[in-house]
Amino acid sequence: MKTKILTIFGLTILALALCFSVNTTQASPKPPAAAAVPAASPQPAASPAAVPEPHPEIREAIESLRRARNHLDHAAHDFGGHRVEAIKAIDESLHQLQDCLKYDK
Repeated sequence: MKTKILTIFGLTILALALCFSVNTTQASPKPPAAAAVPAASPQPAASPAAVPEPHPEIREAIESLRRARNHLDHAAHDFGGHRVEAIKAIDESLHQLQDCLKYDK
């Protein structure tokens, strides 16, 4: 019982950490001057299937939180009185993660 609550709490913290993580990748070096680059045929645009989905971890966290909320909604007991608070925490986490994806566009 306690492990399920701790798992839900941990997933919530993980989801929020992913949402607010800082991009630490280094900027790529500048390309060489235009005169130094040989002329090449125009490359075709990347197909939509080739473009990776943005933030798959956040989308996976949202789905996991939705499954956990559904489980708590249909649970036969109240987990020692913690079910209502866990559902509230999940709802707030879902709201925050959806806001993160909205502001990424």
